Amino acid sequence: MGFGEYPPEFNPKIHGPYHPARYYGKADIPFGQVKLGELAAWFGRRSFSPPAMVQCTTRAYWRWATKYLLPNRTSAAPIVHFTGALAVAYYFLQYRSHTNHRHAKYH
Repeated sequence: MGFGEYPPEFNPKIHGPYHPARYYGKADIPFGQVKLGELAAWFGRRSFSPPAMVQCTTRAYWRWATKYLLPNRTSAAPIVHFTGALAVAYYFLQYRSHTNHRHAKYH
């Protein structure tokens, strides 16, 4: 699968119009329903290649955008999410300076 192409599992006769937030591969057991003994086999069926990670990220973005960003009457949720992500990113970028100001019992 190259850039800008449909996934190989997508069939317009079966699935209808393409939706970027939908996974067209074979359905599997949701993570919350996996038993502890089946966990290794469940992870073994996953693909951790870079293209698979990019596809997973773009599907997650389109699910988020469809729910929060693209409705006709959107709320302040996208702004709050973006602000929260910036706050978390800024905290991790400034983590070294936070560690210098820890209270220590012994100096």
